Amino acid sequence: MSHTLGIRQAQKQKTRQALLDAALQLLEEQSLSSLGLREVTRAVGVAPTAFYRHFRDTADLGVTLVEETLGSLHTTLTAMLASETGDSEQRIAGTVELIAGYVHAHPAHVRFIARERHGGVRAVRDAIGAQLDLFAQEVAEQFAQEAPTSRWTEDDLLMLAGMYVDHMVMTASSFLDAGPGTAEEARVADVARRQLRLVGLGRMHWQDDH
Repeated sequence: MSHTLGIRQAQKQKTRQALLDAALQLLEEQSLSSLGLREVTRAVGVAPTAFYRHFRDTADLGVTLVEETLGSLHTTLTAMLASETGDSEQRIAGTVELIAGYVHAHPAHVRFIARERHGGVRAVRDAIGAQLDLFAQEVAEQFAQEAPTSRWTEDDLLMLAGMYVDHMVMTASSFLDAGPGTAEEARVADVARRQLRLVGLGRMHWQDDH
């Protein structure tokens, strides 16, 4: 019995992932608000009723895609930030390389986040916002342990962390538009590094008078 249940569970997970993958592919050409569940199930080759065994609706599917997309990046980014302190060239270069590598490996995921961050499905906008807020919170906690910002207020730490997170999203979108291995991609990387150096200088000399 347990073997049979294991097979069924594996098949269910396989179908769920197939629905996510099909939706992501369809979303390369349209927004989530215009995506129909019948399109998704047709692409997978299952009945429309099968969709509801995995997701409540397309918004629920979109939220799952957000978690799938940003969850994996979250772990990698926080680990990298913890490995280097301050605004060293190594950290700056590592951050930009990480973003570029993620865009190369997951272009459809990045396109989905870039489009839906301000898209028409509120649940997905909220999910993206929550994930980015979580990024900012953890970046702020890391900065609180580093000498240049260890005495900053919580509000200022979150302000700075939010700038880094916004920069990450903006840079990922720019890499996506540029395309891998192009001169434009090299320019995007150079600008991203220079921007991080500029933010780093501001971090070193920030004095809050209020």
